[in-house]
Amino acid sequence: MDVNATTIVPAGPPKHHSSFTQHHLHSQKNNHSSHGHFPSKTILITIALVTLVTVLFIIFLVFFLIRRLKSSTKDGTCEEDSRELHDTSSRLITPTTVNSSPDVKSGCLHGGNLSRTPAPKFRGVQVFTYRELEIATDGFNEANVIGSNGGHGLMYRGVLKDGTLAAIKLLRSEGKQGERAFRTEVDLLSRLCSPYLVELLGYCADQHHRLLIFEYLPNGTLHYQLHSPNDEPQPLDWWARMRIALDCARALEFLHEYAVSPVIHRDFKSNNVLLDQNFRAKVSDFALAKMGSEKRNGQVSTRVLGTTGYLAPEYATGKLTTKSDVYSYGVVLLELLTGRVPVDIKRAPGEHVLVSWALPRLTNREKVIEMVDPALRGQYSKKDLIQIAAIAAMCIQPEADYRPLMTDVVQSLIPLVRSQSSLCSSSSLRFLKQRPSPRH
Repeated sequence: MDVNATTIVPAGPPKHHSSFTQHHLHSQKNNHSSHGHFPSKTILITIALVTLVTVLFIIFLVFFLIRRLKSSTKDGTCEEDSRELHDTSSRLITPTTVNSSPDVKSGCLHGGNLSRTPAPKFRGVQVFTYRELEIATDGFNEANVIGSNGGHGLMYRGVLKDGTLAAIKLLRSEGKQGERAFRTEVDLLSRLCSPYLVELLGYCADQHHRLLIFEYLPNGTLHYQLHSPNDEPQPLDWWARMRIALDCARALEFLHEYAVSPVIHRDFKSNNVLLDQNFRAKVSDFALAKMGSEKRNGQVSTRVLGTTGYLAPEYATGKLTTKSDVYSYGVVLLELLTGRVPVDIKRAPGEHVLVSWALPRLTNREKVIEMVDPALRGQYSKKDLIQIAAIAAMCIQPEADYRPLMTDVVQSLIPLVRSQSSLCSSSSLRFLKQRPSPRH
């Protein structure tokens, strides 16, 4: 008997197989999606790290710059005083390139024991009428004459309307040359401000009148203090002379090194050095001043103007530099050392011209001692005397190239004046203790 065996074929795949397939496909889809998002996360993380590093670097850079600025400011303050206080060497002129005028550094006008009367606050140059100055001088009364400017005019003592005591220079009319000198002095002094230069308070250009108004310095000129024939002023002692020498050197240093353009004074002499109540020196009279070249030792052409005995040899060629002022400074230094005038025909033959007589003696110790002003009565330091003689010898060299810069002169004088300052401070204290009270 045949058996009809019917094979039953399922209508579809088993149910669990379908679930497996769906699960497999879903897993593949998720894996594919996961792989697609991975690069985006990496980029975001990288950008975040780079940004963080950049911000940290900027913060560090700003912090570093602030620290450096504070450090440089602290180290730069009064750098000159620090250098001077530690400079105890007794060197002569050296080719230093120190560029630190006390007039222009931050707050370092007067350092250590070299303090002077503070410079008056610069008020600006005022314009006066002739009538105002006529009233100030009591009609230009002869009793108020305090000096003359050669043949160029007279200097009067006057009281301005605000009560300020002033020195009023009445200039004589000299045509175009006088007008040029007047304008030069007003222009220069209205722009130059230093405690070592006489301050210009104002001027008058009323019609044909030309006047200059300066701060009043009660002790007159250095020439008067050194060479007055009637022995009216007390002789300047060694300490006062050294301070005056340094003040003058600082004035010329300022003109040569720290003015906007180098200024050649052209008429530096003891008559143009004025002394305040403390016998501190200020340089005056810029009528002949000339702007120099911006180049080191640059020459300018000029006519022969100035005062006999102070003129450098190169004046004969009409080619001047700042070294020409250095020569004139050397002559004034000789005046302080010897008490002699630059030219004196009353002296013995061979001694008429101070520079010619002094130059060969300045390098001989015995002869230098013989040259010293008798008015000092031996009250000076021989060691300092030798130093001053060496500086003077360098300044009055016939060849301009062998003369030092005024910056070098200043740096050479500072140790000498500082040592004298400490000695005089102690002696002044002893003097004050022994001095009787003044009578009223």
